[in-house]
Amino acid sequence: MTNEKHAVNREQQRHQQRQQKIKQKVDEKIAKAQDERGLVIVITGNGKGKSTSGFGTVARATGHGLNAAVVQFIKGNWECGEANLLKQHGVEFCVMATGFTWETQNKAADIAAAQITWADATRLLADPDIDMVLLDELTYMISYHYLDLDDVINAINNRPHHQHVIITGRSCHRRLIEMADTVSEVQEIKHAFHSGVKAQKGLDW
Repeated sequence: MTNEKHAVNREQQRHQQRQQKIKQKVDEKIAKAQDERGLVIVITGNGKGKSTSGFGTVARATGHGLNAAVVQFIKGNWECGEANLLKQHGVEFCVMATGFTWETQNKAADIAAAQITWADATRLLADPDIDMVLLDELTYMISYHYLDLDDVINAINNRPHHQHVIITGRSCHRRLIEMADTVSEVQEIKHAFHSGVKAQKGLDW
């Protein structure tokens, strides 16, 4: 065997040994992770993709036959591609439908709309037949004091044991982060909008 083949074999052996160590650590973590229950997932940060990530998880759950529901705060009456698709598969949507606060410019009306939408959320959070609830843009309702933080936390804590909850939006309150099982922060590096590119159908909505 040539020196070159010996070198290739040694490198392959070292690679295999490294991968075996990694596999052993991964297998140990998998063996320890045996708890199965509903999780609270927070997707926050100033970057694009928080709602998209939440909808992707709802789509995954629906594909596995789970019952999912979506509660959208802030959103207006414009078309939603995710709703167009997921409603066809039995996903319930409850939409605040007031648009952005700088468009409504009516705090009292926004608070009333938030309370009505939250009533839908509490119904879903108490329903044992619902496996997953996406609370899209909920963080703003807390930041603007449209919803009571304690009421939100209590409803989430008292949900059915198996039910997953996904919360999206910027500047998530620390108490929601503390209660969450998984927290991801999406950071903006670049955004096409800042270069004058408008939001586009099928990509942004």
